[in-house]
Amino acid sequence: MKIRNIVLASVIAAAGVSAFAQAKEQFFPLLSYRTGAYAPNGVPWANGKQDYLKMVNARDGGINGVKLTYEECETGYATDRGVECYERLKSKPGVALFDPQSTGITFALTEKAPKDKIPLLTLGYGLSVSQDGMAFKWNFPLMGSYWSGADVLIQHIGKTLGGMDKLKGKKITLVYHDSPFGKEPIPLLQERAAMHGFDLQLLPVTAPGVDQKATWLQVRQARPDFVLLWGWGVMNSTALKEAQATGYPRDKMYGVWWAGAEPDVKDVGEGAKGYQALALNTSGQQPKVIQDILKYVHDKGQGAGPRDEVGSVLYTRGVIIQMLSQEAVRRAQERFGKGKVMTGEQVRWGLENLALDQKKLDALGFNGVMRPLSTSCADHMGSTAVRIETWDGKKWGITSDYYEADGQILKPMIKSGADKYLADKKMTRRESADCQS
Repeated sequence: MKIRNIVLASVIAAAGVSAFAQAKEQFFPLLSYRTGAYAPNGVPWANGKQDYLKMVNARDGGINGVKLTYEECETGYATDRGVECYERLKSKPGVALFDPQSTGITFALTEKAPKDKIPLLTLGYGLSVSQDGMAFKWNFPLMGSYWSGADVLIQHIGKTLGGMDKLKGKKITLVYHDSPFGKEPIPLLQERAAMHGFDLQLLPVTAPGVDQKATWLQVRQARPDFVLLWGWGVMNSTALKEAQATGYPRDKMYGVWWAGAEPDVKDVGEGAKGYQALALNTSGQQPKVIQDILKYVHDKGQGAGPRDEVGSVLYTRGVIIQMLSQEAVRRAQERFGKGKVMTGEQVRWGLENLALDQKKLDALGFNGVMRPLSTSCADHMGSTAVRIETWDGKKWGITSDYYEADGQILKPMIKSGADKYLADKKMTRRESADCQS
């Protein structure tokens, strides 16, 4: 009888240890697309996120003793598959947040997140109006939206012309991915066009964008002063090749930050020289965080992809996304309990109270990689700082100081857009007391 009790006690103890171990794991669902037309861009992004997770586990033992776990789910950049991934992974123990990795998927999940109480981190994409945290409690478009990015591009073009007044009478063409992603900057550009008197031409490109001959024939006929490229994946390199073929100057072309990575230009090479794009982050293997990933992950043969990809533009962006995700968990632990697994609701509070000053970024190994970021209940973006980078035929280089989006233009648009969204959904704004919940 004693032996049976001892065995039973051992089983119960083992089950307790197992449950405790499981309870000490923070889960990060990783939606990704390693297949399909957008794989060349989706792969380094996904690898950066995965490698940062592995590095923090190896170097720090997780977050205050809480191990970080993950599972990838392939979406192929398709909205329906992204929703399927979300539904399958949202109930995993210790789920922290979702990075949908697609504006279309974000649109679909925005109505689901409040019910499930799981935050959506959409760095540099998603709904521009979701910067308004009093209307969108669960959305976090950190570091910039398509409105802030488009605003900066118009500011930069104005500066190159010698002043915003010089925009009057100019022609600016938007060549955009015909999807929620590509359409998102249009309201801001129309607002700026009305303000400054430039002519805005809109040219949609059917996904995935491998056939753009008709589009660039229209560009050649219209002869715009500048072309803005709002593309993703193969659409970007195709646009640059067509511009070269039709003789449109690449130094008059400006891309969104999803059209400014190595896969976009490497096949065009010298043919893309002079092309410029928004730069949310730097690239290269010099930053300490990248060196730590090489040391703790790749030197041990555990990298998600090839070593020479580490530090590329989109890889680094994936690293930033995962860092911000984990810092939200760390911030939440400061309030709700260090060494504890955070719920989605607690992580949401962490995202809403991020305070990453330069000292903190330096300590995390991100010196020079990105600008400081600070969120609040009202501001779910934290920063609109972005620079311009230029392709020299072989590599990207930062070629401007930081710009900030013009709040006098964006804030009324965001407020109006958020109010309309709430009215359409029969929802109301958060009370200020809710900011502490």
